[in-house]
Amino acid sequence: MKPLSDLYQQMLRIRLVEEEIANRYSEQKMRCPTHLSIGQEAVAVGVSSALTIDDKVYSSHRAHAHYLAKGGSVNKLIAELYGKKTGCTGGRGGSMHLCDLDAGFMASTAIVANSIPLAVGHALHFQTQNTGAISVAYFGEGATEEGAFYESLNFAVLKSLPMLFVCENNRYSVYSSLDVRQPSNRSIIDLAKAIGANTIELDGNDVVAVAEAANEAKTSILQGKGPVLMECHTYRHREHCGPNYDDELGYRPKQEVEDWLKRDPLVLAEVQLPSTFSKDKIIASISSEIGQAFSLAEAAEFPSIDQNYEYLYA
Repeated sequence: MKPLSDLYQQMLRIRLVEEEIANRYSEQKMRCPTHLSIGQEAVAVGVSSALTIDDKVYSSHRAHAHYLAKGGSVNKLIAELYGKKTGCTGGRGGSMHLCDLDAGFMASTAIVANSIPLAVGHALHFQTQNTGAISVAYFGEGATEEGAFYESLNFAVLKSLPMLFVCENNRYSVYSSLDVRQPSNRSIIDLAKAIGANTIELDGNDVVAVAEAANEAKTSILQGKGPVLMECHTYRHREHCGPNYDDELGYRPKQEVEDWLKRDPLVLAEVQLPSTFSKDKIIASISSEIGQAFSLAEAAEFPSIDQNYEYLYA
């Protein structure tokens, strides 16, 4: 497993990228809706620590952290938000539709649970080709209320596919809490167990715990023991969609927000780092990288009208 210092630096990089996106979003040069992963970085970084370039990842609308943790390019991400042709999908996809084959990041989608069947299909390919790789699907707890989740999990278990399901349970679907969407005695873990999946439930803000669980899950999957579902309990710091905080709306209890902010994944990791660890140089290096990414994005060209017809399939 990677050292904690490496995991922390990856989380910090994602955090600083997204904070700068939030800072600049009001300039209206990023014309796409954006769902920030601030507060949920430990899941993406921990899971990706167990993955190689051969393993493939699929995600949802909140995909920035998953993309960057998998090895995605900051330059390509920012250019994509600006709609430029140097973006990872040529400026066509925006924040919610990322794809970068060079990073093994296959797709993200705005439709809840829509990418889960795609990931399962890729796992079937891996199995038939005996590649020794796994497919990963990230999704929120809201996706577990969709039929695509059940059908995909059932098929993956039935075929014992090399598949890792990662549920980021941040407790809210836009403004709706779990208690108005799911029965109080409902358990995602129990549902997955009933279907026959192997399961791991853990603190999704503890990057070391996530990394250990992901490595354990991947080992089990590659041993032919069937798919694994990880339920990672976490919390988004900002609004569902957009760069701001929306706690004035009152849909999340004040004490709940305060308690989760104390459990910020970066803070939890920082207290475990040695006293000799210096953050200042790392922040300076990351900030330089981010500044360059925004400069390149602003200077890049928009796709031509003719390019709109590329990659269309009749």
